[in-house]
Amino acid sequence: MELTYHGGNCVRIKTKHATVVIDDNLKQLGGKSVAQAGDIVLQSFVHDAPEKEVKMLIDRPGEYEVSDISIIGVPAQSHMGQKGTFTATMFKVIAHDISVAFIGHIFEEITEDEIEELGHIDIAVVPVGNNGYTLDGEGALKVIRRMEPKMVIPTHYADKDLNYEVTQSELADAIKGLSMEVAETTPRLKLKSTDLSVNLRLVVLEKQ
Repeated sequence: MELTYHGGNCVRIKTKHATVVIDDNLKQLGGKSVAQAGDIVLQSFVHDAPEKEVKMLIDRPGEYEVSDISIIGVPAQSHMGQKGTFTATMFKVIAHDISVAFIGHIFEEITEDEIEELGHIDIAVVPVGNNGYTLDGEGALKVIRRMEPKMVIPTHYADKDLNYEVTQSELADAIKGLSMEVAETTPRLKLKSTDLSVNLRLVVLEKQ
């Protein structure tokens, strides 16, 4: 499995037989779309449909099997959503015995039912931009502690190349809120299940 980060909440996962792209709303933010024809595209919140003909578009909760990948979508309350409403979707992607959770713009008080639906998580990809748009570092830490992943990858922090609706926190400030030291900074993360450490690691993916 290989993970790359493209700004916002957009992450690409490549496996031997498929590519998954999560939350490619980059064009709406003034960037360039990264989803290619034949990709599996996940949307954790409502935004424009892909411009190219993709293998599958998943924008709602449910269980899916595509190529060599299992996908579970869990409904959640969005960060600024009304209590008890479910307008966001958390996704769990499983490939090569590695499970990756994409938290998206959710409210920090994740429920026990949501934790149970997600199940075991190896890697948590968590937005940390703050300012009413997404979780901040401290809110992300609450979610991480509930999920107990082996690795955390922060997303959706300040980016001079993207035009967010509200100013996002700098990565360094978000990391302070996470109360963790960065274990690794890399342009692309290549993993086998045996590479995952027992201890929680914070990994920063450089934007591609």
